[in-house]
Amino acid sequence: MPRLRLAVLFGGRSGEHEISLLSARSVLGALDREKYEVIQVGITHAGDWLTGDDVLGAFERGEVGELTPAAILAHPGAHGLVGRAEHGAWEQIAELDLAFPVLHGTFGEDGTIQGLFELAELPYVGAGVLASAVAMDKGLFKEVMRARGIPVLDSLVLNTTELVTDLDRALDRAEAVAGYPLFVKPANLGSSVGISKVRGRSDLLEGLMEAAQYDRRVLVERGIEGREIEVAVLGNEEPEASVPGEVIPSDEFYSYRAKYIDERSELIIPAPIDEETAEEARRIAIEAYRAIDGAGMARADLLLDEESGRLYMNEINTIPGFTRISMYPKLWEASGIPYPELMDRLIELAQARHAQTQKLVRSYEGAA
Repeated sequence: MPRLRLAVLFGGRSGEHEISLLSARSVLGALDREKYEVIQVGITHAGDWLTGDDVLGAFERGEVGELTPAAILAHPGAHGLVGRAEHGAWEQIAELDLAFPVLHGTFGEDGTIQGLFELAELPYVGAGVLASAVAMDKGLFKEVMRARGIPVLDSLVLNTTELVTDLDRALDRAEAVAGYPLFVKPANLGSSVGISKVRGRSDLLEGLMEAAQYDRRVLVERGIEGREIEVAVLGNEEPEASVPGEVIPSDEFYSYRAKYIDERSELIIPAPIDEETAEEARRIAIEAYRAIDGAGMARADLLLDEESGRLYMNEINTIPGFTRISMYPKLWEASGIPYPELMDRLIELAQARHAQTQKLVRSYEGAA
């Protein structure tokens, strides 16, 4: 059979740009080139789309000057990657069967690029517009969880306008969430970028200012002494959950440094928890996934309260990290699905979901 023509997109306009490059390196290494013809598309911090030979290597070296400007047009059925020729005109340079976004954070994991794929009617790996947007916004995600009866920690969302117009009131509202410590997070970002654990009003002010650099909405959340439990989810309408794993962060919490820099954090798979707690973690992960209409993949991050033994849903990542030390592929490997097979499953799920949506009626005869 002919190979599927697969566009792998990475980089992006996000504070997680560099993590995306690390994930892309692993994904590209795991894709079977006998099954897939892979076209690399890198997106710069400024939002420029570039393609060519060894795009990822060029991005890693910071030498992108020789790459070709590229784009996917929002035209149904075109399914092509277009590039800008030397004379300035745009022309198709590759037919595409499917897109595999390896884009973390804003403009990649938040439903925006998924909207482009939907407009182009191009199959793509991962969650759709709705699930991506809801999971990305930590404040909205927690409201959906509360509506479904899924346990989450007390929290509050502040917008940056409140911080500018009445800072004292914003601080008072934040402190009303719970006693210290509190966590302050940008509502729309991942990889622990901009997150602070605060223990007093001056820390709170500093944390709010830090988070506000990355998003116009800031989440303030009750802190607990908890263990980080993670579950990988795979599937569309009938999702499966992996064995749970536990993260032992090298930092006070699973910060950006603890995740990607100092390499002293431990990933324990399976998590050293009793079978009842493990099954509850898997149940909550699938329930949360279904609540946001997840598709393809996600990593569900939970907190296990060390005092009460209660599990809380923390967040869902619809494009989880795929680096060599990332939990998502490791959890599935421990559950019996090796990395290359995981890539195949994700691509099959993307094709199945696209086939399902193509059957939908897009017009209404009664309106004539």
